[in-house]
Amino acid sequence: MKLIKTQLFLFFTIFISFHTYSQDKSIWPNSSNINQPWARWWWMGSAVDKPNLKKSLVDFYKAGIGGVEITPIYGVRGEENNFIDYLSPKWMEMLDYTIHVADSLKMQVDMVLGTGWPYGGAHVTLPHAATKLIVEKYQLKENETIDRSIKLEDTKEKTPAELLYVLAYGSDGSYVNLTDQLKNKNSKLNDKGIEGSSVSLGNTLEPNKLKWKAKKTDYTIYAVFSGKTGQKVKRAAPGGNGYTLDHYSEEALNAYVVPFNKALKGREGKIRAIFNDSYEVYGTDFTPNFFEEFQNRRGYDLKKQLSVLLNEKDEEISNRIRSDYRQTISDLLLNKFDKPWTQWAHSKNFKTKLQAHGSPGNLIDLYASADIPECETFGSMPFDIPGFRRDKEDIREGDADPVMLKFSSSAAHISGKNLVSSETFTWLREHFKTALSQCKPEAEDLMLNGVNHIFLHGSTYSPDRAVWPGWKFYASVNFNATNSIWEDAPALFSYISNCQSMLQQGKADNEILLYWPIFDNWDKYKKGSLFVEYKIHSLSEWLHGTPFYNITKELMNKGYGVDFISDNFIAEAKVTDGKISLSGGTFKSLIVPASKKMPLATLLKLIELQKAGGKIIFEGLPESVPGFNDYKKQEAKLQDVLAENKEAVKPVSNIIETLKNAQIYPETLVNTGLKFIRRDLDGEKIYYLVNHTPKTIDDFIPLQIGNKEVIIFDPLNREFGNAVVKKSDNTTLVKIKIEPGQSYFLKTENTASQKKWNYYEPTADVIALKGNWKINFDKGGPKLPPTATVSNLKSWTKLGPEAEAFSGSATYTLEFDNPNAKTEYWNLNLGDVRESAKVWLNDQFIGTAWSVPYKLNIGKLKPGKNTLKIQVTNLSANRIRDKELKGEEWKIFYEINMVDKDYKKFDATKWSPMPSGLLGPVTITPLKQQN
Repeated sequence: MKLIKTQLFLFFTIFISFHTYSQDKSIWPNSSNINQPWARWWWMGSAVDKPNLKKSLVDFYKAGIGGVEITPIYGVRGEENNFIDYLSPKWMEMLDYTIHVADSLKMQVDMVLGTGWPYGGAHVTLPHAATKLIVEKYQLKENETIDRSIKLEDTKEKTPAELLYVLAYGSDGSYVNLTDQLKNKNSKLNDKGIEGSSVSLGNTLEPNKLKWKAKKTDYTIYAVFSGKTGQKVKRAAPGGNGYTLDHYSEEALNAYVVPFNKALKGREGKIRAIFNDSYEVYGTDFTPNFFEEFQNRRGYDLKKQLSVLLNEKDEEISNRIRSDYRQTISDLLLNKFDKPWTQWAHSKNFKTKLQAHGSPGNLIDLYASADIPECETFGSMPFDIPGFRRDKEDIREGDADPVMLKFSSSAAHISGKNLVSSETFTWLREHFKTALSQCKPEAEDLMLNGVNHIFLHGSTYSPDRAVWPGWKFYASVNFNATNSIWEDAPALFSYISNCQSMLQQGKADNEILLYWPIFDNWDKYKKGSLFVEYKIHSLSEWLHGTPFYNITKELMNKGYGVDFISDNFIAEAKVTDGKISLSGGTFKSLIVPASKKMPLATLLKLIELQKAGGKIIFEGLPESVPGFNDYKKQEAKLQDVLAENKEAVKPVSNIIETLKNAQIYPETLVNTGLKFIRRDLDGEKIYYLVNHTPKTIDDFIPLQIGNKEVIIFDPLNREFGNAVVKKSDNTTLVKIKIEPGQSYFLKTENTASQKKWNYYEPTADVIALKGNWKINFDKGGPKLPPTATVSNLKSWTKLGPEAEAFSGSATYTLEFDNPNAKTEYWNLNLGDVRESAKVWLNDQFIGTAWSVPYKLNIGKLKPGKNTLKIQVTNLSANRIRDKELKGEEWKIFYEINMVDKDYKKFDATKWSPMPSGLLGPVTITPLKQQN
């Protein structure tokens, strides 16, 4: 009961402005844990115990976090006796307890199927470990005889490799498979001997002995090995260290889940989802039965073309075969791993959550194979919001390109998955230097591009016994009670929850499909590499500058909602009432960007959709089909099809004009600089609008839906009301004022509700609040500085050494006279706040100012004297700096331990003190309501 009362108090006082709660119950969507942000929860060494698990979960619950994703990692030095081996009975007991407590708090639990990343572990045997193609070459002159053991000569290969084939390629184009001519063939060997056998290379019976004479021409002999990358699980927890799994083999996956079948028995449905992190299985371009899979899928024997595949020449035939090779890897990852993985999870009544980026495959299909596609942000993005700080020394450049983000949300939208999640705020700033205000626009950009299920990256389990700053993971913001920003983090979490409660309603309402011509990328030389990853850190190598990227940016900039589509999803598409129909929804048009290679089947399906009444727009026409098998015949057929359907596939010179001529119109509100995303809820539209520009937008903005009333929702404080609108048959103009850094939701309806949106305008110039500010340090450390009084606001670090080292909260109190007793409405502007502030006026809580602009409507002042209290919380940076200057060691973690944002030694002694507190100027502005 005490816990419930605590939550209700927070709900009333922090999450929701006191004067609006009673009015919004029937208007705002009902809130649930799925609306709230969730957190990736690092268990260091799995050194967890029940009291601290409960305390951590209650902390999350009170702050407004709806669920946790458990990821065990390496441990803390000195805690070895508390380490718990992964999946041991004790570990499972801790998991069960976590689920029990989470259930009691109406939270949910996800978990990784392993420790650290990627999938792998102690039970992964070499046959099922990540695999690579290894080839040894031997030159043989005409009439020369090779008489030797075929073995792996490369001394860098530390793990045994399996000899699969010995193949001879003649300079006259001939091909001979010599595998059957090997004597005493042994499968696994390297230059040191034979795994699992007492026979050594020095014995009489040499393994894999080949004796063969070259006749009529010179030959190059290829010895083809199935080798092992040797990669092991990164950041593994106790009991989880071992080889990375072969991600192209269903046999390997089935073996991998065996211990989970046992461990999770009886826990079906108790875990919400199983998570698979970004694809970081490096250099794995092979699986033991790759040649058989290749022939089944591509229709020809790769062994006969291996010398062409590996010739390291940038030429058409080689590139076509490489394209086939890369496509096969993609097929295997999708059909032999990701889809069976989801099927396995469903058999346990779990959902799956997948980060497909980094994969060597078609990202759209891979993301769509999971129940919840998940993207990722890494680093910091720039924003033009006045007052938004992005100091160069504290950031690494970000990878949150909107086009990249849309791969995951597009996969969800076209496949009918409602949730799109994101690993959010990874390396947003240097350690201890991330402010809540810096999180807001990053989260907004995610939501604007289809994310509606944000995961914080992250929170490290830290027990009470851990000395401040507690246990830390090297790449996380660390959202927990040991970080000073936790004081006002509920305001950020409430904002995200309010936004996601809207963005999880209905369906995405993007009208345009855009084909991703992945074969153009697979067909590139790429220095002969067979392993091509589509990573967020290498967008310049595969995304930027392509016709696909350029047209996506153009469409978005013009105000069109876009989702991406793959060849596989085109194959599933139908036309219904003139719209292109997929399992996830309908679309008004499908655009094909300029592309050189397109499968014949895709072209035929596009033409079929066009003839059925779908609007297919070609920016350019393919020149050929991808791949090698029978490509000349297919290429001729493709050209015949293009010629026979000349009018249907005629390229257009102006995509935007073509869409308008087809009565597919953009949202011209983007011309103001506003960003938006739109959803459809039973025929009504929900718009999420965000102002990341440096200017206030105060005007009537157009919505591409006619004759509608519109409700404005403020996700910061849950205020709402009907907007002033001007209606026409095609558009509805909505009066709105939105300052830099602000956001609103608009929802259309047919009849106006009783409550009107409050529009305010200043009646006079701003008034600076002057006088003596009393500063009382409330909580934090390393110790509370003495009380101070200042007449000019400045960083509290200037008050003395103790204040310079202090991280925590301090209350600023000022008495001031009411400048105009006739004014009914006042707006408070706190100016420069470092970093967040709770505000009370005359002992009545007003709200939390935690992001730009740091403004709150405070209503009416009382006559005469008024008392303003502002509790400001700074970052933890100054306290950690002080700790390091004193030589107090806290970096006590195994493996990578702690590094800075550039993965170099973390050293806070080099920092300058960060400005802290209320820097001002603090002003009030008289307002009046507009009619």
